[in-house]
Amino acid sequence: MSIKTTEELENLKAIGRIVRESLDAMAAAVRAGISTQELDEIGLRVLRARGAEPAPAKVYGFPGSACISVNDEAVHGIPGARVLQDGDIVKLDLVACNDGFFADAAVTVPVGKVSATADALIRCAESAFRKAVKVARIGFRANDIGRAVERETRRLGFNVMPDLGGHGVGRTIHEAPDVPNYFEPKSRARLTEGLVLAVEPIVTNGSGRAVAMRDGWTIRTADRTLAAHYEHTIVITRGEPILLTA
Repeated sequence: MSIKTTEELENLKAIGRIVRESLDAMAAAVRAGISTQELDEIGLRVLRARGAEPAPAKVYGFPGSACISVNDEAVHGIPGARVLQDGDIVKLDLVACNDGFFADAAVTVPVGKVSATADALIRCAESAFRKAVKVARIGFRANDIGRAVERETRRLGFNVMPDLGGHGVGRTIHEAPDVPNYFEPKSRARLTEGLVLAVEPIVTNGSGRAVAMRDGWTIRTADRTLAAHYEHTIVITRGEPILLTA
């Protein structure tokens, strides 16, 4: 969506704050011995206490409140009985809605002491996001964001997963335009004032090829290498974008 009124912006800021609070509660609970289902329940309790709903279940029938993906699972992992182990990296990806407005954010959290590669990969995803927001402003195009993500990811020795990327958001989970995490010449949508985007580098220490798992939801790296994910919902302005989920 593109924001037209102050009321729309305030509504998006409100759901952005709720998403942040829920993600922070989940991230604080990450430890060896906790299950992904328990983490999901923590996030859901925060959403319900604030009057919000988990959007993937509402829109797509996803079997969980948040997408929780571990190690080689890149996105859309289903919460369940899996227990986190020391050295894992867990991606917490939450989309929530309230009063018809949606916000989306994700973070990758280390479980205990992780490998140097895992630590660098987590930091790469966030660094790629920070580079992307420098060109997420009026006058640039969606593929400028992708170019920035890909360039920073490669500079740090990793690869993007080209099948996975960002998107418009605001009135539902996925809206136009698509925001690939690489330079796609055809992705020429102009970034206009008030445009709401989910910018989300998804990076790996492997080839970048993705495959779907048998559960019908989870996407993992084809070569079983690690993946990391970092995301915020942003609003395009003439200067630095507004980070609704920061």
